[in-house]
Amino acid sequence: MIEISPKVERRVAIVNENRSVLEAAQVMVDRFIGSVVVEGSSVIQGIFTERDLMRVVAQRQDPATVKLKEVMRTALVHVAPDDSVEHCMDLMRKNQCRHLLVFDRGDFVGIVSLRDLAALMLEEKEALVEQLTSYITS
Repeated sequence: MIEISPKVERRVAIVNENRSVLEAAQVMVDRFIGSVVVEGSSVIQGIFTERDLMRVVAQRQDPATVKLKEVMRTALVHVAPDDSVEHCMDLMRKNQCRHLLVFDRGDFVGIVSLRDLAALMLEEKEALVEQLTSYITS
């Protein structure tokens, strides 16, 4: 069982719920990220992702005038830093999402993406191949 803690991104972009979709998109472009966490009254209120941005555009809404609180996802799917990759992948599959918020004892500590989980799984497989290669060649 691989824990997700090594891949939890702790420097998360947090944007106020009253900011526009365009402003959130600019943050995502500037930081090369696929989502921002949305806060209001100093509390995590939701998440806004590339998919949400596409929905705004496809519905011909103006990203400059639409507020994040109008289009963010508020059904927060979250995990703990010591949760397993398998558990996270299962949650993502069931909830059809690619980002999970990470809370440690009730405190928001970061975010983990599908890409992060794939990297963890790849690292585990590479380590296993190295071990097997070492065993076979020794």
